[in-house]
Amino acid sequence: MADRRRHLSAARATAPVVDRTPAYAVIAGRLRRSIAAGALPEGMVLLEGPLAALFGSSRSPVKQALAELEEEGVVSRFEGRGLMVGRAAAPRRLPVTADMLKSGDEAVEARKGFAWQALYYDFEREIILSSVFGRFRVNELAIARHFDVGRTVARDLLIHAREVGIVSKGEKSHWWTVPLDEARFRDLYELRILLEPVALDSAIGQIPTPQLDAIERRLRDAMDSYPKVESADLDVLENDLHIDCIGHGRNPEIMEALKRTRCILVSGKHIQMELKPHGLVDPFMGEHLDIMKAVRKGQHAAARRALVAHLQASSDKAALRLAAFRATHEHAPLPYIV
Repeated sequence: MADRRRHLSAARATAPVVDRTPAYAVIAGRLRRSIAAGALPEGMVLLEGPLAALFGSSRSPVKQALAELEEEGVVSRFEGRGLMVGRAAAPRRLPVTADMLKSGDEAVEARKGFAWQALYYDFEREIILSSVFGRFRVNELAIARHFDVGRTVARDLLIHAREVGIVSKGEKSHWWTVPLDEARFRDLYELRILLEPVALDSAIGQIPTPQLDAIERRLRDAMDSYPKVESADLDVLENDLHIDCIGHGRNPEIMEALKRTRCILVSGKHIQMELKPHGLVDPFMGEHLDIMKAVRKGQHAAARRALVAHLQASSDKAALRLAAFRATHEHAPLPYIV
């Protein structure tokens, strides 16, 4: 409820002007410029929670932004919580303020862009957990009333959800959830099994070594923390392999085709989080690490085999999680889903 109230307060304080740049990229850009300007000094410790509050976002895009800056060497790890600006001898635990992140009117303009982004995580989760139980109509006006925002923001939530593949626009321009059942998961994983190894194969040798280092470090950190893995961690780990690494591939048409399958990544994350009390969070980190080791060594055939095995196992586990979710949950009514 506290997160929801914070998100609603951020949305009410802004006009419904939407920046299409991903939230994590906006946050990374602002931090990068503040660090370059010296507003965030060498050694300052950056923590996800305080930054998320300042940006009016969830923790997930902040985690992704910090991961990107770490790959660039702008921030670094140390013995303690958070990431440190630069590579100082000792961390400086100072409060990060809004003034440190300002650049002219940029702070105001960027905050407008979070009108829908600050609400999206909760919206995505609710849509996905409803879609597991079938196809439902989604009412745009009711979304606006539910989140206490304008129709433009509600529409932007729906448009982004359509890009991910969890809602569609049907007859009479009505919005509908896209059912997430075993058959759809199986078909989407089949598509990834056909295309993703080809994309990864052409990406081998193109992924910068610092990026590989950061990915492997995050995987080992998650393995050490398991089963205490947060949703934001799952986001970053899935994006590391299935979006960022294969994004270095040579065929952009394959990447466009794979966008149709992204809903299985976000859906799996939300369903796993709901099943976390039942001990059903998938420890896929070892599978990702095997793939990354083969990628680092330039072992094309081994990387393809490991990726196919991972995707096939993920498909099987997705079916089991769906069954477990339906067995332990009921469809929760929402004011904007008919």
